[in-house]
Amino acid sequence: MTELILQALYSGLLQGGSYALIALGLALVFGAMKMINLAHGELVLLSAYIAYTVEAKLGWNPILAIPCALVVVCLASVAVYFIVGRIKQDREINSLILTYGIGVMLTNLMLLIWKADVRSTSSSWMQEAFIIGPLYSMRSEVLFFGVSLLMIVGLWLWLSRSWYGRAVRAVSSNRDAAKLMGINPALTELVAFIVAGILAAVAGVALFSYGVISPSYGSVLTIKAFIITVLAGIGSIPGVLLGALLLGVAEALTVTLASSALQELAGMGLFLLVLFVMPSGLFGAKRRRG
Repeated sequence: MTELILQALYSGLLQGGSYALIALGLALVFGAMKMINLAHGELVLLSAYIAYTVEAKLGWNPILAIPCALVVVCLASVAVYFIVGRIKQDREINSLILTYGIGVMLTNLMLLIWKADVRSTSSSWMQEAFIIGPLYSMRSEVLFFGVSLLMIVGLWLWLSRSWYGRAVRAVSSNRDAAKLMGINPALTELVAFIVAGILAAVAGVALFSYGVISPSYGSVLTIKAFIITVLAGIGSIPGVLLGALLLGVAEALTVTLASSALQELAGMGLFLLVLFVMPSGLFGAKRRRG
């Protein structure tokens, strides 16, 4: 039983790394524009399907799909920004409805192109076992966990040290004051969407490399990202990482000790528990970084 629990903890931590990448994109857009992009999960899934196409049609390793996924997903993210950016009144609620509609359109587009069949990688290199003592995982899980950590650190450094990163934080804090400081809020928001697209593209390839995908999975990813963002406390990158790891571990323990049917319920239970005990999230306003 001890080894079983250790394996569940290990698997949950690896899963949490990919969850963090997905949630960071959503959190970044919410911080910059004060809106929840309900099409974010579909953008992640679009990247996963691009990885599937590259593997199925060209016979390449899914990792080689990252450049193509970056271009397509970032262009899609920019298109979403220009559509949402036209909203001038009641931006929060109207953008919520609009991005939900965009998500539905993307889901149906993926259904038309790739059908409703469940897809997974057939790459033996990605599926090969990676063993650390009594703990087992796929090589792709460990690889993309490391990639996730590197991208999280890179995003934190970008937000804290680069000009555009500080501009995103300024717009998030006070849009009007940022204008007085010579910052172009529209350009800054566009940059935030592009960075979110980069995170979504890598997360989608990671998702395909170790899991299964279907067109209906996009909304599930958006919900997970939203849960993690709220758990973290808005504006906290360390909080997003911790929230994602907790969600991954909670789901893995639930599947191991109870039933896979309760996996999604475990995430919602954790969400409600943290909100009840810590309404500002794991890293509330007093501990925000970036």
